[in-house]
This record gives sequence, C-alpha cells and structure tokens, in this order.
Amino acid sequence: MQTFLLIWIGQVVSLLGTKLTEFALGIWVYQQNQSISQLALVILFTYLPNTLISPIAGSLVDRWDRRWAMILSDAAAGIGTLIIGALVLTNQLEIWHIYLAVGVNSIFNAFQVPAYTAAISQLTPASQYSRMNGMVQISRGIARVISPAIAGFLIGILGIGGILIIDFSTFLIAMSTLLVARFPKIKRTRPTKPPQIRRLLQEMQFAWRYITKRPGLSRLLLFMSTNFFSVGILEVVFWPPNFRFWVPGRVRVCALHWGQWLAAGQYCNDGLGWP
Repeated sequence: MQTFLLIWIGQVVSLLGTKLTEFALGIWVYQQNQSISQLALVILFTYLPNTLISPIAGSLVDRWDRRWAMILSDAAAGIGTLIIGALVLTNQLEIWHIYLAVGVNSIFNAFQVPAYTAAISQLTPASQYSRMNGMVQISRGIARVISPAIAGFLIGILGIGGILIIDFSTFLIAMSTLLVARFPKIKRTRPTKPPQIRRLLQEMQFAWRYITKRPGLSRLLLFMSTNFFSVGILEVVFWPPNFRFWVPGRVRVCALHWGQWLAAGQYCNDGLGWP
C-alpha cells in the first residue's frame, strides 16, 4: 500500500510536468504563425500513436515486469524532453521536432499507462482496488485542470525552456520513486509465452470479443471514445483563445478550470466514498 502511494506521488508530479510541456509547446507552435492547423497536428500526434499502439502495448506489458515498463517509459519521455530543451537553448527548435517528440512520447505512454494501472492489483489489497483506481484517475484530472493555468503563468516568466526544465525534473522525481520501490513478484498460473505477432493479434481479438459480449463494457467504451473525440475537437477550438488567459482580464478561465476540478472532487467523495 505504501509502495503504491509512493509511486502515485511520483506519477502525479511527472504527469503534471508532462501536461505543462504539452500546453507550453502548443502555445509555442501557435505563436509561430498563428496556425490552428499546426496546433491541431500537435494534438493529433499527442493522441493518435497512443491509440494505435495501445492494444499491442497492453499484451506486451502483461509479459513484462511492470515496474521496468514504467521506468523505461518515463526514461524515454525524459530523454525526449531533454532533446527538445537542447533545441530550444540552441535556437534550433522547429515545428516538426515537436511533432516527432510528442509522437514518440505518446507511444511510450501507451506502455506506461497500462503498466501503472495494472500495478494497482500488484501493490494493493483487493479491498482497496476501487479507491486506488480512483486515485490514478483523479491524478490525471489534477494535471489536466491545473496545468494550463500553471503553464500560462510560468511561460511568461521562465519561457518554454524553463517549462522543459521543470518537466525533466518531474521525470527524475518519478524515476526516483520507481527505482526505490519494489514490486512483489507475480505468481503466474502458466508460463508466459514469447510475444509473437500472431499470438498478440489473437489476444487482441479475445479482448475485443470479451468487451462486445458485455453491454455495460461496450457502452462504456463508446462513451469513452466519444469523450476523447470530443475533447480533441474542443482543445483545437478553445486552446487558441485561451493562450493568453493569464492576463488579468482572463482570470475567469482559471476559475472555470478550478470549478471543474472541484466538481470532480465532489464526485469522488460521493461516488467513491472517500473520507
């Protein structure tokens, strides 16, 4: 239980740094030539690789050590941030660098998320699964809600280079918690077979059939797909007008974000029975 809480803290910090960078890079891309199309491509490369690789990533993570899957994913994301930071400091950063960086980070995130989520059952008792899963979900809400406000404030003071340094520091914190933590060994009922393309495809088909045979899961999948699709559209529509929201006259946008967060917190209190 304490091991999971330690990892959770590290991941919250790391996720906040990642969202800071995503928002700051969006500002940078938009400010280069006021192109919403280029901003939309940044958002596309942020989510599309993750969506495409996730079905295979889940099967691979089942075969790997989850702790090391998280460590390697965080390390790859940290290296990408470091490279972008070096390009910023040398004034060589171009828009295609950002496309590539967010795309690669999206791929590694596809391995990190299932490993992190699966670690709940490995590190906590069954009676705490719902609460710990709620903590994982709420950490994503924390990052999504407050990172635009923080990034908007800091980029005017530190610039994009300072944001990237903060992001890399958060990766180091997350890496430190993972290196210190020790995961119990998983007791497998049968030996794990090597990852073959044919077998991975069979497992993906089995997972799809499992979902489609259960109306509740099918409706949940449809709801989540619609939600993510809608969020992608709204980000393209609402990000540009809010890229200057830290100006005093636009503080109401920050208040709106905080109101959304408070509503989510209330839901967790009522729905999950948190103290």
